[in-house]
Amino acid sequence: MLLTLLIRALTNVNCSDIHLSTSHHKKWFAVWSMSKYLMENEEESLRLEMKTENRITEQQAKWAGLKPGMRVADIGCGTGKTTAHLHHMVQPSGEAVGIDSSQERIEYAKENYGHTGTRFSCHDISAPLDSIGKFDFIWVRFFLEYHRSKSFDIVKSLTEILKPGGILCLIDLDYNCMNHYGQSKRLKKALKEVIELLEKNADFDPYIGIKLYSYLYDQDYENINVHLSSHHLIYGELNETDSFNWTTKVEVAGKNSGYGFEEYDGGYEEFFEEFKNFFNDPRRFTYTPIISCRGVKPSS
Repeated sequence: MLLTLLIRALTNVNCSDIHLSTSHHKKWFAVWSMSKYLMENEEESLRLEMKTENRITEQQAKWAGLKPGMRVADIGCGTGKTTAHLHHMVQPSGEAVGIDSSQERIEYAKENYGHTGTRFSCHDISAPLDSIGKFDFIWVRFFLEYHRSKSFDIVKSLTEILKPGGILCLIDLDYNCMNHYGQSKRLKKALKEVIELLEKNADFDPYIGIKLYSYLYDQDYENINVHLSSHHLIYGELNETDSFNWTTKVEVAGKNSGYGFEEYDGGYEEFFEEFKNFFNDPRRFTYTPIISCRGVKPSS
């Protein structure tokens, strides 16, 4: 399946082939800002597949308390790879339902993972989800970061479809895309400005991780547990997955931000070339903290 994705990606138009002058960034941003998902691009399914490791999913889900027989909701399920593995973990007699607001992503999930017995459903996750029933375990990983202004309300809404005694697991990044050493001053400034514009205009939250504990605390969850580790820890020679993931993230986010890249005479193209050179340098050091929080909904 991954080979099929790679072939599709190579035969499609790559975002790097789309050259935007600085004067066109505002037009690009105006069109893009109508989209619901910051990272939407032709290769997003491939990026999500490559960066998702079932081994890590299993470690995190077991830590949070996932057990066989549970009914699980995977919120913002994307390609469905994680949902399918969660479904496998709750067998026998359990069920996993992948929920995403992108019909395209849901169709992909059904095509590639529907045969596993996993269910997928398209819903606006910022709206009430009563129609999909109640769950024993709700998994929310790398989703709230794209909903800065609504993230707490989403957690409140998800609490409504969690059974009393059920587990809510929130996992996300902190200081997302911001911790690099070895870049030039102008590259550091440009990356900072891009993130700030996405935070302001695209509802992106690079600091969502630090908020997760309070979201559970303020909803009166019990037996809250928190785990902090590194999601990205990149030094030395760059592997294929990190190269593709980060190059695509910076490429898409840089264009979608609407930032003018005035530090660069060559505009966005020169910025992106400098980032690629920096990130491929084995002297580069990059890390991103990941914060996992789980809590139990009170029975009363």
